[in-house]
Amino acid sequence: MRMRLAWFLAFSVAAGADTAAAQDRVDVWIRNGSVYDGTGAAPRLADLGVRGDRIVFVGRAPAGLTAGRTIDAKGLVVAPGFIDPHTHVDGDLRSSERRGLPGFLLQGVTTVIVGSDGRGPIEVTDARAAVDRDGAGTNVAFLVGHTTARQRVLGGSAAAPTAAQLDSMRALIAKGMREGAFGISTGLYYAPASYASTEEVIALSKVAAEAGGYYDSHIRDESSYSIGLLAAVEEVLRIGREAGLPTHIAHIKALGVDVWGKSGDVIAAIQAARKAGQRVTADQYPYTASGSSIGASLLPRWAEAGGRDSLRRRLADRTIRDTLVAEMRNNLRRRGGADALLITAGQWKGRRLSEVARETGVDPIDAAITIVAAGDAGVASFNMQEADIDNFMRQDFVVTGSDGSGGHPRKFGTFPRKLRRYVLDRGVISFARAVEASSRQTAEIVGIADRGVLAAGKYADVVVLDSTRLTDRSTYEAPEELAEGVVFVLVNGRVAVDGGKPNGTLAGRALARPARR
Repeated sequence: MRMRLAWFLAFSVAAGADTAAAQDRVDVWIRNGSVYDGTGAAPRLADLGVRGDRIVFVGRAPAGLTAGRTIDAKGLVVAPGFIDPHTHVDGDLRSSERRGLPGFLLQGVTTVIVGSDGRGPIEVTDARAAVDRDGAGTNVAFLVGHTTARQRVLGGSAAAPTAAQLDSMRALIAKGMREGAFGISTGLYYAPASYASTEEVIALSKVAAEAGGYYDSHIRDESSYSIGLLAAVEEVLRIGREAGLPTHIAHIKALGVDVWGKSGDVIAAIQAARKAGQRVTADQYPYTASGSSIGASLLPRWAEAGGRDSLRRRLADRTIRDTLVAEMRNNLRRRGGADALLITAGQWKGRRLSEVARETGVDPIDAAITIVAAGDAGVASFNMQEADIDNFMRQDFVVTGSDGSGGHPRKFGTFPRKLRRYVLDRGVISFARAVEASSRQTAEIVGIADRGVLAAGKYADVVVLDSTRLTDRSTYEAPEELAEGVVFVLVNGRVAVDGGKPNGTLAGRALARPARR
């Protein structure tokens, strides 16, 4: 008995020593940084230790600490990895050349949300499995798409669903939520989602609400195309209120000459809903141009009913051409004219629509119809004012989001541009607020647990940046130029940007919203 007791005591002492030694060693030790923890608090000089995929301390390092890798962050900012709530990187994730997402990592982004504008997958389990199988540079969270469900049931039709068809759509949304989607997204501006009634969207959003998700929407009108900006905001508030789930407005803006200066009215409507107890938020990118296509910018939605073949027939139909041209001309006016549309892809890449018209000797609308009939082309549409951008940015319910898509500099520059131009240079908001609006607050909106804050026990998604060098380099002419000033990025505790350069590490994971019990 005494021998067994002696053996047990000896084993316990040895085990305790091993445990103590383990507590005194970390995989990554970030020293002497100016730490913005993501809560909105002022920065503090502190160390940060990472073991495995978790943060184990933030503050004064334990005496005798050793580390597999030590990063000297003296004079640098240490912050939570940024979370981008609205991206279009679905195609990048399927590409072996692009799934590392270096353009996002060099903005400090460690988590992206995909499935935006109603285009999210129904088979979320398969989408998540592909990320974990093939790898990704950042963490990835999915939204299930209203448009995807509608097209599965109704195709490109403008018809309202029957009761049975609506049930089929509900089942598809339920499947996506059950398989880990964080919410439902809509793109009510775009065909065929634009044909959906408010009641249809409420019915499907209730399914997401039952699973604990949120509602993310490219609202029906950001300008004066159909119901108007303010009515579209009221619609999205109604959807969230009647479906009973948090509501998030994607890339909030006042788009076009008819609504410039209306940001105050939009803010007042949202603040009133929030004061009444509704959970309403929005994201924003810091650019005066939106990203779209010639067709989405200029075509009336009725012309797109039935899909691409139906559209081509209408474009060639002389009996409706006068009506079509008149509506397109008014839409061009809303966008600020032909000189405000910069083509970002295809044969006319780098030219304004006005230049294409002059070079081909036709009216800008005829030039646009030719481009759309040939397959369409992406555009940067210069249609916003800085005063509205500033006004939205100052609101406590607005976070940072890139709406990152090809051909627009926002995909490679959003987060550094906001910090450089709107925080450091112009002082529109504070640095601490900008970090919070890119990390903790976004994690809370989406429903992502244990990320977005630098604290012991949280996942080690960390960015170390040099605020003196931080800047976006992407432009409308060269939209894929990489940002500068992000020195180190950790994703799930692994170094993915080392000394300002992505190292090819695919440390991202597919995230899933926990099932509601």
